[in-house]
Amino acid sequence: MSEQKNEQFLDVRNLTVQYVTDGEVVHAVNNISFSIKRGETLGLVGETGAGKTTTALTIMRLLPERTGKVPAGEIFFDGKDLLKLPEHEMQAVRGGKIAMIFQDPMTALNPVISVGEQIAEALELHNTEGKSREEIEKRVEEVLNMVGIPAARKVEFPHQFSGGMKQRVVIAMALACEPELLLADEPTTALDVTIQAQVISMIRELRDRLQTAMIMITHDLGIVAQTCDNVAVMYAGSLIEVGTAEDIFTGKDHHPYTVGLFGSIPNLKTKTKRLTPIAGLMPDPTNLPAGCSFSPRCPHCCDKCKECPPDIYGNGSHKIACHLMEGRPGWEKLVPEEGKEEA
Repeated sequence: MSEQKNEQFLDVRNLTVQYVTDGEVVHAVNNISFSIKRGETLGLVGETGAGKTTTALTIMRLLPERTGKVPAGEIFFDGKDLLKLPEHEMQAVRGGKIAMIFQDPMTALNPVISVGEQIAEALELHNTEGKSREEIEKRVEEVLNMVGIPAARKVEFPHQFSGGMKQRVVIAMALACEPELLLADEPTTALDVTIQAQVISMIRELRDRLQTAMIMITHDLGIVAQTCDNVAVMYAGSLIEVGTAEDIFTGKDHHPYTVGLFGSIPNLKTKTKRLTPIAGLMPDPTNLPAGCSFSPRCPHCCDKCKECPPDIYGNGSHKIACHLMEGRPGWEKLVPEEGKEEA
């Protein structure tokens, strides 16, 4: 492992994000902290509505201007707090040093501009090396070929592509400038299984070649197992379990929600006819429970869970926010550093 890969360059501290609309406050992200080293991949896992995409949009500074609020937190990227950067400096970072693969290609692409021009626009905006138009066009063709689209189709418009092909264009746009940090929000959702494998392989190759750090937002734990060094399980805006991929996939102790996620995966070895879904629904983000947010759905819930937010317990690199970990051998209560809540 190189010294460069050990360099920590994304550090999210005590991040809280809210959406304020019609007199209601949606608590989308609640005091989360995590960090990523250069070249690492963090898998951000959880149900729809857990706050995963909001976290990525906040890093990109793309929250809705009127409704999205960040009342607390810091996001340090390469030593600078992104939340305090002037917009013109953030524009130089966004799309260049940090890129995002959006989940919905239908809204990520401009319908009246050819796909080649949209990729070229990103390259021109971040053309710090003074590349000629011919060199930019060559790069456009390279990234299109990289995602399995013939270069000749660069003159076509988004409506001429299928949903899966649109998603490939979005991925090409994100990879064009060879970003230092890639935020991948369900990057293979619209692709068939064969193309999914190719795209994941391509993203991994880019990460390894350029020491690109990545946050992989996905519901597919199989993708997490293939691509991620570390995993963060998110529920109702909070990080409830964080660890290495080995901690999460082979560890003995887990948060009840993580256990539920694994129970919802088909197992061909046991030949179970029915999956075991997690009972109930995620709580209303405008009215979160007083204690543990997972308590209304947890099979181990007790009175303490309903009344008191859980402390965070650690065992090496593995951290779990759950009352069940109290007194468990090998686990100790973590005391947050001053000004930084443990994740």
